[in-house]
Amino acid sequence: MTGTVYHLGVKILHVETGRHFLGGPQQVIYLIDALAARGIENILVCPPGSGIDAVARDHGIRVHNLFCAGDLDLPFAYRLTQFIKAEKPALVHCHSRRGADVLGGLAASFAAVPAVVSRRVDNTELRLVAGLRYRPFRKVIAISSAIAAVLEGRGIEASRIEVIRSAVDADAFAAAPECGALRREFAIPDDAFAIAAAGQLIARKGHRFLLQAVADLKDRHARLRLVIFGDGQLGNALRAQAVSLGLGGIVQFAGFREDLDDYIGCFDLLVHPASAEGLGVAVLKAAAAGVAVVGCDAGGLRESVVHGETGLLVPAEDAAALRAAIAGLMDDDERRAAFGAAGRERMQNEFSIARMADRHISLYESLLDG
Repeated sequence: MTGTVYHLGVKILHVETGRHFLGGPQQVIYLIDALAARGIENILVCPPGSGIDAVARDHGIRVHNLFCAGDLDLPFAYRLTQFIKAEKPALVHCHSRRGADVLGGLAASFAAVPAVVSRRVDNTELRLVAGLRYRPFRKVIAISSAIAAVLEGRGIEASRIEVIRSAVDADAFAAAPECGALRREFAIPDDAFAIAAAGQLIARKGHRFLLQAVADLKDRHARLRLVIFGDGQLGNALRAQAVSLGLGGIVQFAGFREDLDDYIGCFDLLVHPASAEGLGVAVLKAAAAGVAVVGCDAGGLRESVVHGETGLLVPAEDAAALRAAIAGLMDDDERRAAFGAAGRERMQNEFSIARMADRHISLYESLLDG
C-alpha cells in the first residue's frame, strides 16, 4: 500500500459479462479484493451462473446478477441503467468486451455516472466502431503498451488511454508444487522434459507452429513431452495435425483446467507461440512460478517476457525459430533456471496486485477529483 490518500467509502460498480473464468475475470477479482482492502466499496454486476459469479461470492464480494446476451442486448442496458441509478456509485468500471463495454458505457451515460473501461485484447477494429465503442468512457485502460498503440491507431486520443498492466499473485506460486499427481495423470516419465502451452485453441495462438516445432525435435529429444491446455474452435484440427506428425505419444490436449495454477510450476518450460497477444496472463503465471518462457516477438509478449533475461522471444509463425529456442533451453539447465528466477523476481516487483490496484486507484481519484 502506497502513501496515496484514498477515497474511503467511495463506491465502484464493476461490470464483467464474460461467461467463463478466464484471465480477464481473474484480474477483476484481484482488483476488487485489493480495492476492498484499501477501504473502497465494490459491487460486481455479472451474469448469473457465469464463471466469475461463484468466485466473487466465495471472496465475499457483493454481486448483482444481470443476464447479458451480448452487445445487442438492449434490455440489459436498461436494467443496468436502473441499477446504477439506484446504487449511485461514484464510478462505473467495465471490464469485458461482450456487452460490458458497449452497453455498460451507454448505461453509465444514461445514469450520468462517469465510466472507465479495461481493454485486454490487441485485435484491431474499424475506426468508426472504436470511436462509438469508447465514446462513453472517460478513460480506456490498456493492459499493455501494445494495446495502447492499437487504440491510438484506431483514433482513440492518447490522453484518454491509461496503461495499467495485468497483475499476477506471485505469492500464490511461492510454495513448491506437488508434481507427482500431474505426471501420473499425463503419464509424463520422471526423466521427461515437460513443456506446457496454455491458451485458446484459435489461429492467433499459434499452436500449429508449436506442433511442427515439436515434431522436428522428437527424433533427437526422445524425452520431450508437450501438454496443451485450453479449448477452442481449432481443437479437432490441431489434434489431427498432431496425429499426422506422429506426436501421439508426445503431445496431450488437456482442455481448459481451472487448477492449472496449482501445477504450472511442474513444467520445465512454457511455450506461448501467439502471433497476437494483449499481454499473456499464462506467461505471467509461468514466470511467477519460476518457469522459463519461450514466446513470440509480438504484441504484449514483448512486455511480459524480457528477451534473454526471463525467456526467449522468437519471430511469430516461425516453427524453425521455435524449435531452435526450445532445443537450446532443453540443453541448458543453468540458463533455464536463471530465466525462471529472473522471471519470478520481475513478477514480484513489476506485476504485483498491489501495484496494479494502486495504479487503478490513482486513476479513479484523478477522475473523481477532476
